[in-house]
Amino acid sequence: MAARGNLYPSFCYTDAPRAIEFLVRAFGFEQRLVVPGPDGTVMHSELEYEGGVIMVSSPKAERNWAGASTLPLRSSALSVHVADPDAHCARARAAGAQITRELQDEEYGSRGYMARDTEGNDWYFGTYVPGGYWEKGGA
Repeated sequence: MAARGNLYPSFCYTDAPRAIEFLVRAFGFEQRLVVPGPDGTVMHSELEYEGGVIMVSSPKAERNWAGASTLPLRSSALSVHVADPDAHCARARAAGAQITRELQDEEYGSRGYMARDTEGNDWYFGTYVPGGYWEKGGA
């Protein structure tokens, strides 16, 4: 399936092969491309979730990219639309994902939960789709 949209987040993982396996098993991504690097590293990869694509690689010193697990704090989270957050959460939990915020109905109309991956990146999975406010004539 071709990617939709025009944003393709890139993640750097200290152990990119392990992270890719986890993202596929726990969160339902499909591995589309992996470009191996030296010594078991990943130069580039593309993982798809229902048409959306993320890219995963190993650290790249020449770009000052480090895995999230080596950093003291986080500055972002990735939000992913899922049709059935209850089933998605059950899959993630069964695969060993750390659920950091249980399933809940949000005041802005979404139902979702938050989880952390193998290296501490935060993910929100829920029914929210950005843009609804704009489509209703909001500011």
